[in-house]
Amino acid sequence: MKDFKDKVAVITGGASGIGWGLAERCASEGMKVVIADIEEPALKQVEKTLKASGADVLAVRTDVSKISDVETLAQKTIETFGGVHLLFNNAGVNTDISMRKPVWENTLADWEWMIGVNLWGVVHGVKVFMPTMMQQNTECHIVNTSSMAGLLAEPQLIIYAVTKAGIIALSEGLYLQLKQRNSPIGVSVLCPAFVSSRIFEAERNRPTDLKNPPEPPKPRQRAALVSQFNKVSPTLSPEQSANIVFKAIREGTFYIFTDPLVQELFRQRAENILKGRNPEPPHA
Repeated sequence: MKDFKDKVAVITGGASGIGWGLAERCASEGMKVVIADIEEPALKQVEKTLKASGADVLAVRTDVSKISDVETLAQKTIETFGGVHLLFNNAGVNTDISMRKPVWENTLADWEWMIGVNLWGVVHGVKVFMPTMMQQNTECHIVNTSSMAGLLAEPQLIIYAVTKAGIIALSEGLYLQLKQRNSPIGVSVLCPAFVSSRIFEAERNRPTDLKNPPEPPKPRQRAALVSQFNKVSPTLSPEQSANIVFKAIREGTFYIFTDPLVQELFRQRAENILKGRNPEPPHA
């Protein structure tokens, strides 16, 4: 997909981080932009900002873990703009709390929340939007946001990594199925390293029924993790990330990396698997 002007883009998790960078870039490409996010104040601010720049924008509060919300998002998109050409299944959550504990001490609520948003959110996006994209029979593209965590053996991000590995498998299978049908719909999976966002502050949007009992403050694991990788891999801005994504869409690239470090760390893991070695933490 190379021509974006006047096409329709849908971005989940579009009110901050990677999603905001994508929304801003879609607007600059002359697209009609649909922003979906669960955080209503941020959603309204992004809508205001993009409209002030002259963009044609629709903002829809959406909990991607709920199929009914994604169906409403699709319905409003079609009613307002008549179709969808570029779909970013991008919404995602993580939390320092899940990183502080061994995985057997994580609550089922931790699992349900992160699987619901990160993995089911992508499943819902594909399930709901694909029929419309197929019926249009025109050039379209889907970008599913995974993470470098989906490619690595990472002991601090286990639940998150499980969800992100699932997104890679889903995206690969979807790509192959569409290729077999000679479909004009392209697919990519985004596996970023660190991009400036508030994903580790996602507890602010955690549903009440999935919250854990209050815990005493503990050292933040995220700071140590980011610091470790930032020694060899800088944190990108959402705008820099969006530039990489749009270049990949134009070139028809499936695996999108924001830093070659991710490929090197995956190579280490792949070699361990192929040579029958036991897992080891990624090391730069």
